[in-house]
Amino acid sequence: MSELLWQKPGTRVDERIQRFLAGRDVLLDRELFVFDIEASAAHAEGLAKIGILTGEELDAIKRELGALSMDFVSGAFVLDERYEDGHSAIESRLVERLGETGRKIHTGRSRNDQVLVATRLHLRAALGRLRGHSVAIARVALDRAGADAALPMPGYTHLQRAMVSSAGLWWAGWAEAFIDDAQLARDTAAWVDANPLGSASGYGVNLPLDRGYTTRALGFSRMQVAATYAQLSRGKFELQALTALGQALLDVRRLAWDLSLFASAEFDFISLPAEYTTGSSLMPNKRNPDLIELLRASYVVVAGARTEIEQLLSLPSGYHRDLQFSKEPLLRAFAHGLDALALVPDLLARMEWKPAVMRAAIDDGMFATDKALELAKDGVPFRDAYRQAAESPLPRAGNDPDASLRARREAGFGALDALHARLDAL
Repeated sequence: MSELLWQKPGTRVDERIQRFLAGRDVLLDRELFVFDIEASAAHAEGLAKIGILTGEELDAIKRELGALSMDFVSGAFVLDERYEDGHSAIESRLVERLGETGRKIHTGRSRNDQVLVATRLHLRAALGRLRGHSVAIARVALDRAGADAALPMPGYTHLQRAMVSSAGLWWAGWAEAFIDDAQLARDTAAWVDANPLGSASGYGVNLPLDRGYTTRALGFSRMQVAATYAQLSRGKFELQALTALGQALLDVRRLAWDLSLFASAEFDFISLPAEYTTGSSLMPNKRNPDLIELLRASYVVVAGARTEIEQLLSLPSGYHRDLQFSKEPLLRAFAHGLDALALVPDLLARMEWKPAVMRAAIDDGMFATDKALELAKDGVPFRDAYRQAAESPLPRAGNDPDASLRARREAGFGALDALHARLDAL
């Protein structure tokens, strides 16, 4: 491992202790590295503005930071156990290439505000992807809601047949769910979009750093004003980001449950693309909806991450090394969650209904509510109409699912214009 940033002359480093202290930090920092480099460039510009760096030194630092970023992306530079963490790797590279100029980069900052700014930049991008995936899912669902509006299917409560419904209504529900998820991701990204750079270890520094400049340079919408709050907010903004991710994955979980039921032989309402199923290792007759089941399970990764971070936050103010353990669950949950969400639009677009089976599953009792409401429109008190419909359901010849759905559409239920408008606004 390269020389530690905090190592003092004459101090001995116990390798076992250092290995425990560093943990998997340097490997996790691969997810944050390009953002740490970006923030380092902005910090260098801020140092040049107050005379800590000359113009030539700034140009050299920015050149080397740009080269490091490209080398990392291409694989020419590997962030590994040679370094304590990504911050150390950046400074080590600058010192290696620029000597004393490289040693100036850490002036006025701490690894505390470095990790905070890199994490916020990372989450801003990740929440943008969450919004994009949610919009893509909502768009497929909304398009299919229009196309399948007249396709009858049973509506269920308590997993019992309840009322006549349609594939269009089913799709519309999921479209609105993921529109809400996209809006929450957008609003959460705006809430996370605050610049902690310059707060240092949580108390600021005795340098006239232009924090407004670095806020603009990094594209943040605002600055975290109180240096002490920069540390107090750690864990808090990660939990909120995980909440936004979790809302989308909770919707995926319930959607996957529907698909799992509908694909079963007992329902047989849908057929899935072959790529989204797997075969049994023993039974030649089986095609299993493994992907749907793993999508259904994906929320647990987020729930686990939230629990890990919540348990860390029983701390007084100021920085504590405990917070190092917030990084892995956050990165793990977003990596898995975004991968899961990315698979959903194509699955939904290519799923096929079985209209004859769905229509055959609509039984006489599912028209009882329609009959009760017809009687109520004719002046029968609803509780009396309810009893009459329960006692004498319409004969089969009078049960028309298409007419039932037309009546609801004519009443304005299921109109999709408002959902299209919300989706377009995102």
